[in-house]
Amino acid sequence: MNRFRFMGKLGLLILALAAPLGLSAQGDTTFVAQGNPLFKYKYTADPGALVHGDKVYIYAGHDECPAPQERYVMNEWCVFSSSDLKTWTEHPVPLKAKDFAWAKGDAWASQVIERNGKFYWYVTVEHKDIHGKSIGVAVSDSPTGPFKDARGSALITNDMTTQYTPISWDDIDPTVIVDVDGQAYLFWGNTQCYYAKLKKNMIELDGPIMPVTLPRFTEAPWIHKRGEWYYLSYASEFPEKICYAMSKNINGPWEYKGILNEIAGNSNTNHQAIIEFKGNWYFVYHNGGVNTQGGSFRRSVCIDRLYYNADGTIKRIQMTTEGVQ
Repeated sequence: MNRFRFMGKLGLLILALAAPLGLSAQGDTTFVAQGNPLFKYKYTADPGALVHGDKVYIYAGHDECPAPQERYVMNEWCVFSSSDLKTWTEHPVPLKAKDFAWAKGDAWASQVIERNGKFYWYVTVEHKDIHGKSIGVAVSDSPTGPFKDARGSALITNDMTTQYTPISWDDIDPTVIVDVDGQAYLFWGNTQCYYAKLKKNMIELDGPIMPVTLPRFTEAPWIHKRGEWYYLSYASEFPEKICYAMSKNINGPWEYKGILNEIAGNSNTNHQAIIEFKGNWYFVYHNGGVNTQGGSFRRSVCIDRLYYNADGTIKRIQMTTEGVQ
């Protein structure tokens, strides 16, 4: 714990020390991150990031698998916020898999997006009654929650995509964008990437599910836009690297541009979020870099700068221990 300089009252320090022991937070915890990984007192994975107002919010799954076991144990999502990417505040747990009555567990990858003053959280969970992974939507009036199920049912279930792949875990890793014309799109997938339009209420599909053709696609799509270009980044092969494609039309065709991020240290999986904050671009990801007990099932969120070339392509990410300076 001496890698952190915790601030505030003594109670915050006690809370931070208790976190690795599995004790739940009852209030905010504020600290200064010392390089990468950002959060060294608990294991976090599959980051989604949101810029709202003058803050960045990182939403991450909580890896709870006890060492030395090697399996995914994820029951809840965490939220952290920062106005400078150095001093971070962890807020009380805003959402758990069990908050979806139709789900039976697995708080996997997710993303939060704001529209018309409400915050919509698209999450991956295991469905209780329909075999396979599903995508749900929660909603809140605040980026830090609490969130509640916005539909009372899943938005995407495995039986909706069986024509494309027979596996039961292809409906995972949702990412959402609201385009300049106001049309919202949902992308997701494993082994096959999918996308669909969303209605203005953000909790219903507005058209058919369509496949996206991407080379060596594994999972973890992330959609963002800069200028006239749309960027679709994703985890590729296994162990996973992050690759990306570009298009001037969100409906494609997508032109493959190559590797963006190499295999993340000590982790078979790789999962990214790309954001612009105060004039700079950032790449948020996870690795297995916290002490000797970290790894593919005890991962940790990191952040580094992202840079573009003059032609709009992205320079390869330099993963650093120092992080954002």
